[in-house]
Amino acid sequence: MGPAKVRIGGQTVETGRNWAEIRGLAPDAAYPYEVDVNDRRIGGGEVRTYPERARKLTFFVLGDYGTGTARERAIAGSMWREFERRASSDSPVRFVLTVGDNIYADVNLGYFTSHSGAQDVDWDRKFFSPFRDLIRQIPFYPTPGNHDGNASENRDDLPAYLDNFFFPGNKPARWYVFSFGGLADFFALDSTDNTTSGRPAPAYAPGGEESKWLAEALAGSKAPWKIPYFHHPPFNAGPGHGASYGVLRHWVELFQKSGVQVVFNGHEHNFQFSEDSDATAHIRYFISGAGGELRAENVMANMGRAHIEGWAAERHFLVVEIDGRVMRVTPVGSDRIVIKDRTGKEIPMPVTVQLP
Repeated sequence: MGPAKVRIGGQTVETGRNWAEIRGLAPDAAYPYEVDVNDRRIGGGEVRTYPERARKLTFFVLGDYGTGTARERAIAGSMWREFERRASSDSPVRFVLTVGDNIYADVNLGYFTSHSGAQDVDWDRKFFSPFRDLIRQIPFYPTPGNHDGNASENRDDLPAYLDNFFFPGNKPARWYVFSFGGLADFFALDSTDNTTSGRPAPAYAPGGEESKWLAEALAGSKAPWKIPYFHHPPFNAGPGHGASYGVLRHWVELFQKSGVQVVFNGHEHNFQFSEDSDATAHIRYFISGAGGELRAENVMANMGRAHIEGWAAERHFLVVEIDGRVMRVTPVGSDRIVIKDRTGKEIPMPVTVQLP
């Protein structure tokens, strides 16, 4: 749209792209910034750099949200209020993980989709506008869902996804890793069948490029917390989808061998968390798939055989807090969320995960 200038930290950086690389900023410091395009102010805000070493970290997890509806905007508003509430604390919110289905079609008839995310106008209404305040302050680190490509919608959705998000290393990627202060390494994965050419096919196949990369990346991680996140849950009580354990067993076994203690997923439109048991290799799997969509059916009858400990049918996002070797996970929505066990008894929040 024209030449741009970014003013931050006492410097002005000019760019002809839709991004600029800023150097020379101090670690763990807050910087106000302004952005001009064609010498006209288009925006600004404040960003905070990451620390070189960290003991604490707070972040959000959001899934299955890009509907463009008032329900999505309500969750976005709740996220902004939670961000502001924590901004002056000793552990402000640093980023958002998305666990897929970032943009939904308005109409999806299989052979025909409308406003599915293939065009930027779809992204304005379903992503940039609802989350405008957060985007000014913190990054979104995404993973794709089946609705972000031709697995369920339009093949052109995936190139738009890769263009409209910004990825670590300035390189669009369907899977990648990033770190926070030596405390946690995050492994963003693609569990979909989306393709940019040909018929849908699994990106996650055993022995495939992504799975080989994941094995090497996990083996190279020295962080205490190794946190994979992706769309399809290996453990799931429904009601709309089955568990993906069968096709992702090689990842589940790799997580067990690599010292993973927690995994975040979406796809099912409710909140669930798995048992801490031999069946799950004592890894907590969290489903957060109701950032905009919702399936309200009761799943308590399925929870035992699915190895799910807690469930709630409420639109929400997750607040995740790490303090040293302890993690606390809390679902937050527009109203109070009641988490139930398989007998219907309320489970107090947060869910706590402890490193061994």
